[in-house]
Amino acid sequence: MRARTRTTLVAAVFALLIGLVLTPPASAGDSMTPTAAGTFRNPLNTGPDPFLTYADGNYHLATTQGDAIRMWSSPSLATLLAADPVTVWTDTDPSRDQHIWAPEFYRFDGRWYLYYTADDGVDEHHRLYVLESEGDDPRGPYHFKAKLAPPNHADDFAIDPGILQHDGRLYLAYSGINAYQHNGLNIAPMSNPYTVSGDAVALDGAGGCPEVREGPAFLYRNGHTWMTYSTCDTGKPDYQVWMMSLPAGADPLVPGNWTQHHGPLFARNDAVGVYGPGHHTFFTSPDGTEDWIIYHAKTTSVNTYTDRTTRAQRIGWHPDGRPDLGAPLALGATQDLPAGDPGSGNHWINDDGRSSGDGTVTFTGAWNAGNGCATQCFWGDDHWSDEPGATATFTFTGTRIALLSVRDTGNGIAAISVDGGPEQRVDFHGLIRVGETLNYLSPRLPYGTHTLTVRVTGERNPSSGAAFVSVDRAEVYTD
Repeated sequence: MRARTRTTLVAAVFALLIGLVLTPPASAGDSMTPTAAGTFRNPLNTGPDPFLTYADGNYHLATTQGDAIRMWSSPSLATLLAADPVTVWTDTDPSRDQHIWAPEFYRFDGRWYLYYTADDGVDEHHRLYVLESEGDDPRGPYHFKAKLAPPNHADDFAIDPGILQHDGRLYLAYSGINAYQHNGLNIAPMSNPYTVSGDAVALDGAGGCPEVREGPAFLYRNGHTWMTYSTCDTGKPDYQVWMMSLPAGADPLVPGNWTQHHGPLFARNDAVGVYGPGHHTFFTSPDGTEDWIIYHAKTTSVNTYTDRTTRAQRIGWHPDGRPDLGAPLALGATQDLPAGDPGSGNHWINDDGRSSGDGTVTFTGAWNAGNGCATQCFWGDDHWSDEPGATATFTFTGTRIALLSVRDTGNGIAAISVDGGPEQRVDFHGLIRVGETLNYLSPRLPYGTHTLTVRVTGERNPSSGAAFVSVDRAEVYTD
């Protein structure tokens, strides 16, 4: 029986659910001084299964979208959430044009190779594929290059391709059928970036649960190759990261050469409302001095495949040379940007009017306010109302604003407008309660002072139990 099934993620990425926040943002302090250009807050994207690299002055991020491969590019982590996606691949071949998951892209010999998994609409038909760029740009254009299938698993279920680079050779690492799990760890040799040249071998990775071993990712340091991977069902709050290691000079196709490290390296952090952290990869800061993890996590302990959002944080190293991934930070925690990141000057506005930059919020009509939402809200508090005509108006100086707030089973429909213009109806209802959902992202505006008004309509869709609208955090962008 399958350990998990991922839901297809549609192109309307900004309608997806996103997560929980810290009380208060880490390192934001209590002074309410303007946010330095060198800070950012998660989430970076509303999708799961992230892969990110820095090249040619930009971060390039891809997440699972389901119907296509899309990429977000920005010179700063701080502005990735507000970046506009570029569709770098769609497919007309009916055998591989659906359930497109887990894209990863690597540069070899002046070209980019984009690895992913897709099927014909049947999950069990997932197979691995690779695209090749026409030039030296991770955003493409790309052309289809090859199907990747080890001879001993020529037509078996396979997902989550990643590339292991060890002792000058390439290997395909992925999750697929083996003697240990339906979604187990496999490694196969490659003769070039698009050709599997031999049988895959299975690794019996530990994981604290009998379910999947997936999403292999690699760090290279201290004379070792460190392979981290995700375990348990990604829908569960206990989805987590484990690790094996391989010394330099050892053959990765010999399972006995891998050393298992016991216990999770990265796991749920209930105290700050982070659940199911995993399906990750690593990147270095623009100046090459820091190591970072990018991963998805959820904001609810409910078993669900929704609400997986992309987050990043810096990692460290233990004195004995092992990577130290630390604990996942709460969504909304203010962090220092990677070294060499130019920043953007973006800042937050809390629902109580406090701001780390130029901005505030005012309310008309009847609103409730309190801290009962705890880790599900930025600074641990929010405002909510079901009174038709009640408004919350953010005044800000910048070029774009994102509205993050609670979705819930009792939430209704808001009407949102910018600078008094036409209203856009936004449904705040969700099948489960989650915090700091990206409910609205404004159009790009000329730099200056603007307003965003949230009006409670008193309306709700038939699935909702009430018509409340939540106001929590706004993120303001200045470039």
